[in-house]
Amino acid sequence: MRNLKNLLLTGAVALLFSCSLSAKDENDSPVKNETTAVSAQKGEVVVLTKADFLTKVFNYEKNPSEWVYEGDKPCIIDFYADWCGPCRMVAPILKDLAKQYQEDLIIYKINVDKEQELAAVFGVRSIPTILFVPQKGKPMLSQGALPKEEFVKQINEFLLKK
Repeated sequence: MRNLKNLLLTGAVALLFSCSLSAKDENDSPVKNETTAVSAQKGEVVVLTKADFLTKVFNYEKNPSEWVYEGDKPCIIDFYADWCGPCRMVAPILKDLAKQYQEDLIIYKINVDKEQELAAVFGVRSIPTILFVPQKGKPMLSQGALPKEEFVKQINEFLLKK
């Protein structure tokens, strides 16, 4: 019995140690916080802060009762957290889509732990939450990890009207 406890304890310590080694510093992240135009042209996912969101997506402080999209291309906004497993599953899909559709739309990410006000404005209670924002019209909210096929469908049908 003692050997089993020691084995379980050793396994737990090894698991915690391996998780801490695999955690990346924000500066090592493949998602860089560059200017939106430069990142979008390179086909990268762009991290948004509240200030960026107000100028590039929707200024809810200026227009609290009416949706007015500030961007010049449709966008997808991924509300995520670094610790969220499903969010990590969606991240490479969004990265691929950012490259594939770099001429047609922009893909943003908002860290709900760092931008709690933005998450509250959209009523984000579970992550990932994806906001599909067309050039004209109201955005559509989707909760949970979507497969790439569903992203492509929503991009083509809802955002690009193909």
